[in-house]
Amino acid sequence: MFSLNNQNLPYPDTLHPIIVHFVIAMVFFAYFCDLTGYLTRRPHWFEVSWWNLVVASIAIFFAVIFGEFEAALALPYPAAQPALDWHTVNGWSLSALLVGLTAWRGVLRVRNPLKLSVLYLGAATVLMCLICLQIYLGSLVDWVFGLHSVPVVEATKAGKLQ
Repeated sequence: MFSLNNQNLPYPDTLHPIIVHFVIAMVFFAYFCDLTGYLTRRPHWFEVSWWNLVVASIAIFFAVIFGEFEAALALPYPAAQPALDWHTVNGWSLSALLVGLTAWRGVLRVRNPLKLSVLYLGAATVLMCLICLQIYLGSLVDWVFGLHSVPVVEATKAGKLQ
């Protein structure tokens, strides 16, 4: 089929973090633009936010797909499994929430492109909190449990992390 490198991947390095950091940046910037537009009453910020959300809503599915693929190749050991499971569940949930929030934002944009509701901003704030949780879980998977790092892959293959 394909050969795996010393990180247990068919390509040089993990792609999931690259894509997901792009998504995180776009969503955080969209949130910043919405807040700025709302607080300063300058609706041109809403247009910037809208397009960031659209691109992030598309890109998040690539992040999830690569995350699933790389998780399947990760050889997670028992201590890492709960963090990886929660990261996976939260990632799928965030993709659905982001697309839903983007759709809501699109409806608001069509109704009145110069106005944004406080309820929407509240929901966007909840989304930001869930993204922060996801960043924490991803940090655990990568920096604490070291999935796809060479020493952890070697130790798992040698049966030292059972």
